Amino acid sequence: MNLTPKEIVRYLDEYVIGQKDAKKIIAIALRNRYRRMQLPKELQDEITPKNILMIGNTGVGKTEIARRLAKSLDLPFVKVEASKYTEVGFVGRDVESMVRDLVANAIVLVKEIHKEKNKEAIEEYVTKKILEKLLPPLPKMASEEKKAEYQKSYEKMKERLLSGELDNLRIEIELPKNSFNLEDTNLPPELAKAQESIAKIFTIGVSKEKIKKEVTVKEAKELLKNEASENLLDMEQIKQEALKKAQEEGIIFIDEIDKIAVSSSSSGRQDPSKEGVQRDLLPIVEGSTVSTKWGPIKTDHILFIAAGAFHLSKPSDLIPELQGRFPLRVELDSLDEEALYKILSQTKNSLIKQYQALLAVEGVELEFTDDALRTIARYAYNANQKLEDIGARRLHTVVENLLEDISFEADEHKGEKIVIDKEFVDSKLGEIVENEDLAKYIL
Repeated sequence: MNLTPKEIVRYLDEYVIGQKDAKKIIAIALRNRYRRMQLPKELQDEITPKNILMIGNTGVGKTEIARRLAKSLDLPFVKVEASKYTEVGFVGRDVESMVRDLVANAIVLVKEIHKEKNKEAIEEYVTKKILEKLLPPLPKMASEEKKAEYQKSYEKMKERLLSGELDNLRIEIELPKNSFNLEDTNLPPELAKAQESIAKIFTIGVSKEKIKKEVTVKEAKELLKNEASENLLDMEQIKQEALKKAQEEGIIFIDEIDKIAVSSSSSGRQDPSKEGVQRDLLPIVEGSTVSTKWGPIKTDHILFIAAGAFHLSKPSDLIPELQGRFPLRVELDSLDEEALYKILSQTKNSLIKQYQALLAVEGVELEFTDDALRTIARYAYNANQKLEDIGARRLHTVVENLLEDISFEADEHKGEKIVIDKEFVDSKLGEIVENEDLAKYIL
């Protein structure tokens, strides 16, 4: 969390091209969270996050900016589509389920952090369990000589196990029998508790039952890690930490918010589902307490980022109360030819690098000339202008069409180096992009 806004923007520049205003606003919002945590408790409660509304076409980087940040800073993050929620009383998901999803995400995140902290203890537990199967312990009455001999064999076997020498050896291990899966976070807490109680009734007497499974040592190392985590980690502490992390550092990204806005020109102005969802969102975004199966969580300090293209409606078509809950507005630019070229050539793990890595698996070396990348960008930009503007997602379609034959016949080109130049791109894509009717179906 201790990154300055400039450092946050620099990190985002590696993955998202342009959109300086959006990056700046989000960087400040995250830094303000860090600043808030340094203040006295009574002042902390008074400072609420300034929620953000992003306006821009699909594929310009709205979700990518938020997701990258959450991932890099280990923040609980959940992306939801506003269009899948319906007003209370209608069939569909209730709005509170987004907060429950966030807590579930935080639980997984904190559990991973604790596993990393206790990595050595978990590995030691797993090693001990596997060695017990390979070298059954001696009876207590064994002589000192036998014990010394056993210890020597044990150390030798441990060395071989850790070096991976025994990975293909098959052993029989015991795993807990999981009869019920209680991880459905979308159930209201009352139903989740009822489900848990029913599960307990059915699992009385068999809850400690274990199933025997024959696996390789390599598989056993992974399977026993879960058992080790359950025995060594303090789940109550993880739960409390996760609730706190979700409350103080959580980010909920509400996509497609324009789909629940009701345009003033629309005849269905009083659409009960759309306006109802907006009204249901109000208390959560403003700050309320939501019950989850792990305990209650306050939403006062969760950062909400809403995003939408707003083609058919405007931000002012949202109900006034909800507009007021998103004080920061930022418009993202449409991607021009230069931006699309930079996305292909400058981003970390760009689409081009991904295809090069995929084909390298087949022994095919793929090389793109600079002219080829600029031509791909031009065709993608033209397709966006002529058809629907889907931003950087158009690059996926264009590059996939370009490399379709090479990808299909990769086994015939093993050991070869294939250079993709401007002529190759023109021959593959020129006709498709020029023919508008064809482009509609292919690109």
